[in-house]
Amino acid sequence: MIGDDPVLRAAYRHCRQRTKEQDRAEYALIQLVPPALRPACWALWAAANAIDDLADDRTAPAAERAARVEQWITALELELTTGASTDPVRHALVDTALRWSLDLSELHDAMALVQDDAHGRRFADWSAWRSWGRDTLLPWFDQVRDLFDRAGVPVALRLDTQEIYETFLDGVRLTDILTDLSADLAQGDLLLPDVALDRYANAAGDLADLRWSPAVSSLIAHLIGLARRWVTQPALTRGMHPGPATILTTMADLLRAQLDAISHAGPALLRTPPQPGLLTSARILAPARTRAALAWTLTPVTVPSQYHPARPSALPTAQAARSGPFSAPPPHPAGHRAPQIPAEHLPLHVAVIMDGNGRWAQQRGLPRHAGHQAGAAAMRETVHGALEIGLRHLTLYIFSTENWKRDAEEVDAILDVVRGELTDNPFRDLDVHMRWHGRTGKLPTDVVDLLRRRERTTRTRTGLTLTMCINYGGRDEITRTAAALAPHLRGGQLDPDHLSEKDFARHLPHPDMPDVDLLWRTGGEQRTSNFLPWHTAYAEIHFTPDYWPDIDRRHLWHAITEYTHRQRRHGAAPTPPSTTFAS
Repeated sequence: MIGDDPVLRAAYRHCRQRTKEQDRAEYALIQLVPPALRPACWALWAAANAIDDLADDRTAPAAERAARVEQWITALELELTTGASTDPVRHALVDTALRWSLDLSELHDAMALVQDDAHGRRFADWSAWRSWGRDTLLPWFDQVRDLFDRAGVPVALRLDTQEIYETFLDGVRLTDILTDLSADLAQGDLLLPDVALDRYANAAGDLADLRWSPAVSSLIAHLIGLARRWVTQPALTRGMHPGPATILTTMADLLRAQLDAISHAGPALLRTPPQPGLLTSARILAPARTRAALAWTLTPVTVPSQYHPARPSALPTAQAARSGPFSAPPPHPAGHRAPQIPAEHLPLHVAVIMDGNGRWAQQRGLPRHAGHQAGAAAMRETVHGALEIGLRHLTLYIFSTENWKRDAEEVDAILDVVRGELTDNPFRDLDVHMRWHGRTGKLPTDVVDLLRRRERTTRTRTGLTLTMCINYGGRDEITRTAAALAPHLRGGQLDPDHLSEKDFARHLPHPDMPDVDLLWRTGGEQRTSNFLPWHTAYAEIHFTPDYWPDIDRRHLWHAITEYTHRQRRHGAAPTPPSTTFAS
């Protein structure tokens, strides 16, 4: 699998040994993976651990630790373009990414969060704690899921298990924090939310003083109960291939055994990390190895037949090629530049009904789905134009709840285009926060998984917010909002006689989405087609005859320029022209 390169083989051996020495349970889980996939798993685990170690090294000041993590990330980005590294962990990770075609750009934000961890963390509540934990853990777990997918054993999650999956990882994170409590306290860290600490008077102070008090004992018991509940998710593996299902079930068993060890440790928890006994681990792992070996006989694992270490990197290229932390969008093919419009005159939010794909194809004697494929290029162009002109919010109507009525072949073609764009991730290097607006409904599981992943991995970006409306309907959005309001009305939290627009807006699926300033529809039709009815109440409307595949960024710039010439009154009387009156 690895080949005869002695340096590369040594790099993978280093990752394997590091995993075995530093995380016995993780090493045992990787042994349940088919042999061809184990080196990649060692490399991924060792990389995540190497970055954590740099951030946690208290022999160096916080600023220096953060700088070391940044240097590690930057070195990885550069080394992905060359296919090699002098650092054994990065060398193995680069080889894994190129060999298995993994998109490591999705790890960038997770690694950057670890860089911030060097300065310490405080969490006001469980929501902030979960956000941090999921943003640092999920991308690494998703890389393993992608690895299995590349090997022909997809670990697809059903639509109703995504939250279960993330809750399971919350349990993984909390178990790790409890296990490492003694080491964290020795460094002055306490990675628990204030709301949990405040439930038990003086628990935070007692922990800081390494004092096992009744408050600390009650706090630990409460946290163990939470972690045990979170890692016990039988529905997570329902319908899953028996190989990955065995790994996840065994992982849950090992985590519960670890929580038992934490519970039995008592005051010693503040002095040393507890570990389950060897006999306990053996009772879990011995039958798991038998089940895993049998499971992998059911599905042959696909190993990459060709490997080209010089292929372009999956991560953003060198730092010098970016504008700040992100790349600039590619220039217009003919060199056209965005008009210079002051920020205060720009619309905050432009929404687009991308119409005319099918008619464009039919005019050319092509099947309708060819128009949707051509429309993907127009979408990229529009996003590039939005970035260049400085737009903050762009919302695209990609697939409506009514589009399911179309021919099944066309529906499949549209979803294939969506799937391809999400997989290619053409905006990975750009300052674009991608969001999804719509229902899971009939959407394929892998498409929903990709949508959620793109949303999660770009959530910290502050440039353009790109909202993709897929399986979206305006009336459905209003209905869902009313359903979300109903329990608050029944429970008395809201008074139906004094319900305000602000109350309604707070319960929209995306309550932070600003009102649409400019609604643009291509294709010559002049209707809004159930698109963002709440947000477009006062939108300026711009209809153009061009079919969507013929659109490029200049059309967006023209629409925005037209918008700047309109007088927006929101129900007020027109502003009269300046007039001089004779006495």
